[in-house]
Amino acid sequence: MTIASHLLELRRKHETLSTLVEQEQRSPGADAIRIAELKKQKMRLKEEIARLNPN
Repeated sequence: MTIASHLLELRRKHETLSTLVEQEQRSPGADAIRIAELKKQKMRLKEEIARLNPN
């Protein structure tokens, strides 16, 4: 897997997590712990993307 394709996959996962966070936050019985975990996953992906793509 090239770095470019790996970055693309990481960005896709980040976008998917963004969507999940939005959906969770809108649901009436939102689980704050689940939302926090999703946000942590998003942050880890963002950091990995920044590490691989310093531009």
